Amino acid sequence: MIKIESLKEAIESFIECLEQERFYNAHEALEALWFPLRNNPDNEVNLLRGYINASVSFELHKKGRVSSSQKVWKNFEKYQHLVDMISLEHKVHYKNAEIYILKIRKNFEKNSTTITSDNLDLKCNR
Repeated sequence: MIKIESLKEAIESFIECLEQERFYNAHEALEALWFPLRNNPDNEVNLLRGYINASVSFELHKKGRVSSSQKVWKNFEKYQHLVDMISLEHKVHYKNAEIYILKIRKNFEKNSTTITSDNLDLKCNR
């Protein structure tokens, strides 16, 4: 089980990095908590994995690697539902982070148009 103090601190750092569009650093903020537990098949560990993947997706998008970003985003979506299976004490912190994650994703989608033809995926900024 993840200690609430460690989780709260990591999530606060994660959110701060997301707000500043320092997506790589957001990834690092959670990875320090997740890495020692990565082989544990716990819902909370997998949820952390999903949030880390969200920040990686944002970093890839920021670097113009949109196709890769979309692939990594699917990993976030795979674990996103686990937030509803987390202890109430921890859930509030995860939900707070999720608000920022979804807000950034919506902003990325709003500022892009996808064109798909013959398995070709191009992103064009408006």
